[in-house]
Amino acid sequence: MSKYYLYQDEKKCISCRSCEVQCKVNKGLDPGPRPNQIVVVGPVQAGSRPRATSIFMPCFHCEEPWCVPACPTGAVQKRPKDGIVFIDQELCVGCKSCIMACPWGAPQWDARKGKAVKCDYCMDRIDAGLKPACVTACPTGCLLFGPAERMPDVKRVRHVHQITAVG
Repeated sequence: MSKYYLYQDEKKCISCRSCEVQCKVNKGLDPGPRPNQIVVVGPVQAGSRPRATSIFMPCFHCEEPWCVPACPTGAVQKRPKDGIVFIDQELCVGCKSCIMACPWGAPQWDARKGKAVKCDYCMDRIDAGLKPACVTACPTGCLLFGPAERMPDVKRVRHVHQITAVG
């Protein structure tokens, strides 16, 4: 897995899609491709009320990503230093093999460029010491980004605060 993890507190997400928009702005994308996206699950009946959940879906930066060996040109790569999976746009020939190989739909088709694009955690921003664009754009702070080993602690701390706020 990647050295990094992008955590979503779905209870704070308001489905505003600021994360999607900022991703597109940062990557210079048209409305079509969605390298990260909010997927609304529901509504389902929860007790006496209907309820829907918004799930943030970026690339998972898999330990053994199917998209990497599927690429015939070597454009889809995994950085050894941190495990981020990215597409080298100079090497991409637009064959869509990575799109077909990924079971999660992470690589997306950019018709304007005739190439595949995907979430790369804004590795240019990470290399500059910044957070991914989607994280900085979130108005509710539901997206957190950092070293993978720290994220479970963040989740536990938030859960404790939610319990104490209710109780």
